Formats: sequence, structure tokens, C-alpha cells
Amino acid sequence: MEAPAEIYLKLENIQPIGSFKLRGAYNAARRADPTEVEQGLSTASAGNMGQGVAWAAKELGVPSTVIVPDYAPQTKVGAMERLGARVLKVPFDDWWTAMENSKIEGVDGLFLHPVENEDLMAGNGTIGLEILEDLPDPEVVLIPYGGGGLTTGIASAIKQERPATKVYAVEQDTAAPLNATLEAGEMTAIDYQVSFVDGAGAKALLPKMWALVEPLIDGAHTVSLDEVAEAIRILAERQRVIAEGAGALALAAALSGSAGGGKIVCIVSGGNIDFAVLSQILAGETPA
Repeated sequence: MEAPAEIYLKLENIQPIGSFKLRGAYNAARRADPTEVEQGLSTASAGNMGQGVAWAAKELGVPSTVIVPDYAPQTKVGAMERLGARVLKVPFDDWWTAMENSKIEGVDGLFLHPVENEDLMAGNGTIGLEILEDLPDPEVVLIPYGGGGLTTGIASAIKQERPATKVYAVEQDTAAPLNATLEAGEMTAIDYQVSFVDGAGAKALLPKMWALVEPLIDGAHTVSLDEVAEAIRILAERQRVIAEGAGALALAAALSGSAGGGKIVCIVSGGNIDFAVLSQILAGETPA
């Protein structure tokens, strides 16, 4: 496959926890009230934010608890546990309720929202600043969209420093509430489908994040699961880079041509993928 643009990769998968989430989680924990932090840290996560919070808690010497949806990959669950986190698996709806309410019932300590925390978004914004330090004139930046914290952080930095750069969010077509909302012109819930792209997508947008994201982005794209799998293969085969499903969303959009040409920066947000899933993909399959 020949790329339709000049593609650059921002490799957040090589962070110590294999994901960009370390930036925001640690920044939020360090800027929080120490008396709250002393009681422990908690979050709701499909895996990567959980690792970021667990890593921060370990550095600060406090306990951590992570509530995860019951489909969370064992690769991510195991990584959280190795960092000392207590991991609670619950049905998706219960996990989403914790996201909406910003708390886990029965768990003490400071809840670090995986998306809505402003210090977390500020930490994510350093990615945008680093992009412009290395590449001052990108035409387009593509960002995988989960809850909006990554998009808000990066887009805020990019638009402040170089307003001419277009910023687009990318979702898989099986879980694309942002695209549905942009198309409808109002917040729209979708029929969320679980897939191997576990670090992005949701059944609806968080109202606070929609208000922040809407004025910052120039639009959004969707990609198919087949396109995501192909992007993962290309990253592995040509660059020896391992990306998880969400981490390959931006590249999938760039390779499809939907984001146009010129200099395109793709955020490879994470690389925490189960080896069984990766093996299927490298064998030419798209996991169910």
C-alpha cells in the first residue's frame, strides 16, 4: 500500500506504561490535594488510564483501585496488577456509570476521571507541543477518540500555537458517537459494539467533553475494523511498531485517504494489545 500523504507518527506507545495516559494521570495526581491523594487513587478505565493511575500511585506511595469493563484485555489487567492496582471487573453499564458519576461506590480516595480532569487534559496537551517542536508545519493532526481528553489536550495546544493546522478525531465505525453527534448536530447515543479496539469509542459522548471538543476540532473520521487491523499490520511490518487497536485509528484514517494529503501526524496512542489478538491480525485476520 502506498501512503496518500506524508505521514508522521507520534509514538505514545513507547511511554513506560505503553500509553499516553501516563502524562495526564501523573500530572493530575501531582497537582491534586495531597490530603486526598494520601487516601489512594482510583479511576475507571479500559486499561491504559488504569495503568497511568497505578504508576502514579506507586510513585507517590499510595494504593490504587481501577474499575474496568468485563471485556478489558487481560494484557492491560495484568499490567495494572503488576503496578500494584486492585482491579475490579464489572459489566459495561456499571463501568460507564462510574465514568458519569466520577466515583466508584465503596472505594475511598481521589477519583481521577480518565477524561474530564482538567490537569489530565493539560498533561495530554504536552503531546501537541512536542509535535510542533519536531514538525512546525503539519497540515493535519489525527487523534484517536475515546472520551475526548486526548483530543482536547492536543487540539488546545495545536490550535493555540498553529491555528492553520487541521485537527480531526478518529473513531472505529462500531463505536462512533462523536461522528454521529457531528452528523446530527446534537448529542446522539449509538448502539455500541465491543471490538478489539477497546481503548476508544463509547455509547455516547460525555456532555462536558462535547462542549470542549466541538470548537477545537475541524471534524471527525470513522474507519472500519478491517482498516484498523491493516494499519496495525503496516506498523508492525514496516516500522516494527506495536500498536493496539485505538493506537492504529489515526493511521488507518491517514492511509484511507479521507484525511487528505500533505504532512499528516498520526497519534499512536498506545501499544497494549493482547498477543493473541496481535497474532490474529499479523496472520491477516480481523479479530471478531
